[in-house]
Amino acid sequence: MTESSSPPLADLLHAAVTTVGGTERPGQTAMAQAVAEAIDDSSHLLVQAGTGTGKSLGYLVPALAHGERVVVATATLALQRQLVERDLPRTVEALHPLLRRRPEFAMLKGRSNYLCLHRLHEGVPQEDADEAGLFDPFEAATPTSKLGKDLLRLRDWSDETETGDRDDLSPGVSDRAWSQVSVTSRECLGASKCAYGAECFAEAARERAKLADVVVTNHALLAIDAIEGAPVLPSHEVLIVDEAHELVSRVTGVASGELTPGQVNRAVRRAAKLVNEQAADALQTASEGFERLMELALPGRLEKIPEDLGYVLMALRDAARTVISALGATRDASVKDEDAIRKQALGSVENIHQVAERIVEGSEYDVVWYERHDRFGASLRVAPLSVSGLLREKLFDDRSVVLTSATLKLGGDFNGVAASLGLVPESPQDPEGGEETAPRWQGLDVGSPFDYSKQGILYVAKHLAQPGREGSRADMLDELAELVEAAGGRTLGLFSSMRAAQAAAENLRGRLDAPILLQGEETLGELIRAFAADARTCLFGTLSLWQGVDVPGPSCQLVVMDRVPFPRPDDPLMSARQKAVEEAGGNGFMAVAATHAALLMAQGAGRLVRASDDRGIVAVLDPRVERARYGSFLRKSMPDFWYTTDRNQVRRSLAAIDAAAKAQGA
Repeated sequence: MTESSSPPLADLLHAAVTTVGGTERPGQTAMAQAVAEAIDDSSHLLVQAGTGTGKSLGYLVPALAHGERVVVATATLALQRQLVERDLPRTVEALHPLLRRRPEFAMLKGRSNYLCLHRLHEGVPQEDADEAGLFDPFEAATPTSKLGKDLLRLRDWSDETETGDRDDLSPGVSDRAWSQVSVTSRECLGASKCAYGAECFAEAARERAKLADVVVTNHALLAIDAIEGAPVLPSHEVLIVDEAHELVSRVTGVASGELTPGQVNRAVRRAAKLVNEQAADALQTASEGFERLMELALPGRLEKIPEDLGYVLMALRDAARTVISALGATRDASVKDEDAIRKQALGSVENIHQVAERIVEGSEYDVVWYERHDRFGASLRVAPLSVSGLLREKLFDDRSVVLTSATLKLGGDFNGVAASLGLVPESPQDPEGGEETAPRWQGLDVGSPFDYSKQGILYVAKHLAQPGREGSRADMLDELAELVEAAGGRTLGLFSSMRAAQAAAENLRGRLDAPILLQGEETLGELIRAFAADARTCLFGTLSLWQGVDVPGPSCQLVVMDRVPFPRPDDPLMSARQKAVEEAGGNGFMAVAATHAALLMAQGAGRLVRASDDRGIVAVLDPRVERARYGSFLRKSMPDFWYTTDRNQVRRSLAAIDAAAKAQGA
């Protein structure tokens, strides 16, 4: 059915909202109308839709009504599952009688998310089995060990599952166990060469996606599809990016490369049995040179590639190229499962060649640095200075793109986020009728159904000392303890580092009766469940808690941020991006560091009010939010809470909220 013959959008939205048992909201209606208009005129739209708006229906209904294929890309597994298991089935059921057609939908992920039947039945190639100490993981792993139990359960599950999707396995298994039964796209033999190609779960998922009207995927797969020149998503006319505040980070990750001594040595071992001695020796020699150099590597950015590193990387690149040619020219019928072993070796060596060549070429648009990890040692990394040009070229061409999130307006407008995506400040068509040089887009803030100014308080502790780079903050810990005590627990503590979260948990456990949960001491899911179950409990942690906690009700009535979460001053990529903005005449601090912090603070503050009857306080224990020039930018990026710096008022408010919650039995 064509879009012009569809029922009115208002009728479709009403039917969908009624079916899910919800209530139509002005923001949701405005969003749906704007999405429909953007799709109709092939333009682009940034929509800020606050918590509780019902943004999933706000984009699904107009997309389904249009009748063309739509791809929905999300950042989190939770939202992908919500769309496929709840929102889409209900919406399709509601719209079917009105549209007189039943749109199909499917989920598509990267290949390593699916069980590989070849790996399951033929085993891990010998090289990986040796590394893991498992010549046959199903036989050598003791049945009573955690790994053995996981592998046996995976074998049983393979006979039951229809999808082979790791996320459909409950309870889950360890990464080590999953790696024994999955492959990356580089390692995959391809359906035509694999004995199990006809039954392949990953290929079946791709076929379902080709037939679907709505394909739900993730940001990483979207990035691979857009920038690697090898389409993995079916052709589509509409792209909707939910949780769009995460997109730049995910695309940067996909566009980055890494070399480590362990990775290079693994590639050498995989290739050695399959190529001639001369080619293998050359790669081995280059690998040894790289490993010696990395033993001395100091963390930090390499603005210019040192001469010794350049020589080592050229040797790696050239040796890898020779091995790649040799791998393509030889076959050994006596080697069991030789195609799988060859494919895995080829993937490993191709990655080394690709990253080494990229660093040797030395693009001005790349940032190169050394990293050193206490457990894994040194690594050499390369990432794009910016992905805005890449996104502008690859994302916004030949389709309408809708980007939505609860946090797209930073400092009061969309321009900062838009610039990071490759979109220039909002600009309608040239009034003189000239040719447009940039994608057409508009920003829309549809607000939130919550009355933030009455439901929450933003408190900045301006009396505290400004946090320094090192040392404990005794005054901050005292303030935190007093706030938690006044709140009767009920606290989500968001910290800028794991060290700070650990120090705060240790300190408060010694002086308060309230249970303090700490990220890392249990799985995140278990911690959140325990936090939600007991109102006296507090949960302290770092980055994933700033964005991943949804606990409405009395268990979360105080959200505390220990300091403004600026990127580390020694972060090579962030500091390089900041410097590039400054060299171009802009304000690097505001464009990079302040924008990064504002986005996290907006997300963190959004943990407080998750339902219409939620009440509470967001406390920022960093006086710079009040005193510094950029403080107003940070405050404007957060929900419109009632603002105060009065510590006594906040304690009275917390005590009142705690008393009300206790009176209700919470």
